[in-house]
Amino acid sequence: MIKDLHILPQLRDSISYIYIEHAVIVQKDSSIVAVKQMGHIPIPVASLTCLMLGPGVNITHSAIKVAAESGCMIIWCGDHGSFFYASGAGETRSAHNVMIQAKYCMDKTLHMEVVRKMYEIRFPKMDCSRMTLQQIRGLEGIRVRQAYQSAARLYGIKWKSRKYKKDDWDSADEINRALSSANALLYSICQATIVSLGYSTALGFVHTGKMLSFVYDIADLYKAETTIPAAFEAVKANRSYPEKEVRNICRKYFQKIKLMQRIAKDIASFFADNDNEQADALRTGELWNKEDISLPGGKNYADEVISDGSDSD
Repeated sequence: MIKDLHILPQLRDSISYIYIEHAVIVQKDSSIVAVKQMGHIPIPVASLTCLMLGPGVNITHSAIKVAAESGCMIIWCGDHGSFFYASGAGETRSAHNVMIQAKYCMDKTLHMEVVRKMYEIRFPKMDCSRMTLQQIRGLEGIRVRQAYQSAARLYGIKWKSRKYKKDDWDSADEINRALSSANALLYSICQATIVSLGYSTALGFVHTGKMLSFVYDIADLYKAETTIPAAFEAVKANRSYPEKEVRNICRKYFQKIKLMQRIAKDIASFFADNDNEQADALRTGELWNKEDISLPGGKNYADEVISDGSDSD
């Protein structure tokens, strides 16, 4: 049975992610372990936000159950986190946060407020309130371009442009492969954090139309200080196979900026009427009512007299 949210660890206190490949993951007592040739590796699932399963992993039903009960999101991904395939459920059971998100997303005025706040995080010393959306996007494009060029100079890596093909991974040069791998890791952490906080990954503000639109919105806030320098550093360390290095280097950058705490804090700032913590959902959900006060769920209303305003004989 899934634990009540008030006894789950707070997201801000959790470990960001662990990546496992070529192992069998099984339950051991109240936790899980990865069985590899070198021995058994304990996985601290109770304090883990995201468990990333790479190629060659078999996981038992009981291990999945323990992860779900602990509020750990499981993501199935490609080699070294380079591709995202599927994910399990997060820990929240309340719809409170996603309802707030939907309100802001569907209201044009509130939607634009969130967009401006997202860009103000990128440009903390600039007043974006009088700029058009096109002007802000142009400034963001310049900022990202400068981030690539700065990292290239710092690590002595030749940089041309951001170019890759999803269906032809090997055709990209080493820095573009490293960037794609690093971004895939960032997307996974952002998705796990968003879902853990009870938001929808699909209701984006800058991005739209995809099931991970809000993930892309949030990830873009941190690329310039995490995945971009991490990718160039990985190529510097291992030019022939940077994907092997980028995972550990990304973890260093994520820890440096306290990524999950930043995500939770920033999302809270977007939605002014929301305290942005995991909300403890009622055991039984409520029923919608056209008045502001919802009706209790789990109750049969057949015996109650419901008047539609007309006279009855």
